[in-house]
Amino acid sequence: MHGDSAYGLWTLVILNSAIFIFFAFSFAKPQTKTDWRSFGAFSAFIIALFTEMYGFPLTIYFLSGWLVEKYPGVDFLSHENGHLLHTMLGFEGDPHFDPLHIASNVLIVLGFFLLAAAWNVLHKAHQTHSLATTGWYARCRHPQYIAFIMIMFGFLLQWPTLPTLVMFPILVVVYVRLANREERMAIEEFGDMYLRYMESTPGWIPKFATEKTISNY
Repeated sequence: MHGDSAYGLWTLVILNSAIFIFFAFSFAKPQTKTDWRSFGAFSAFIIALFTEMYGFPLTIYFLSGWLVEKYPGVDFLSHENGHLLHTMLGFEGDPHFDPLHIASNVLIVLGFFLLAAAWNVLHKAHQTHSLATTGWYARCRHPQYIAFIMIMFGFLLQWPTLPTLVMFPILVVVYVRLANREERMAIEEFGDMYLRYMESTPGWIPKFATEKTISNY
């Protein structure tokens, strides 16, 4: 694709956006209005990302003057050079195999695995009207939101754009506020049981100790 415009591929924009949004939906299962707002924000992030990746390179056009001056002779309308961090950090060769892209793929894959594992535990807890404290919920209290943040950050490593760079911290705040709201609801429902869970289980940085104390709740 080098030397030719890699943009205007709206079929790829729609296809890739639909795949990632559907995959996330299949695990997140939004139910409340708040859930739908947070999932809608994540979907907007994905659409903005793939729009610039295959549709219209807004960030490249916006920074075109600086990019041309800083990197003369580089064709930023080719797909390879659309990986801005690859070019700006001086990596050579195929950008799909540079350290940032590899780290990006790892974060995205692990994020989706975490999302799947967390939803499985949460779904079973909802069915039995019990507190989710096993699996990843024994290691941290908000694994589902950590998963969304990992996925978004992974995409930023391989294809940062101005819209997604602005959206990312906003979405992190949205997920933190949503987690706090859900914890207030859990305290109302489970009382001291959830307070003891909060005392022994970190909110955002997972611990990797055994789960034996969690089951005693």
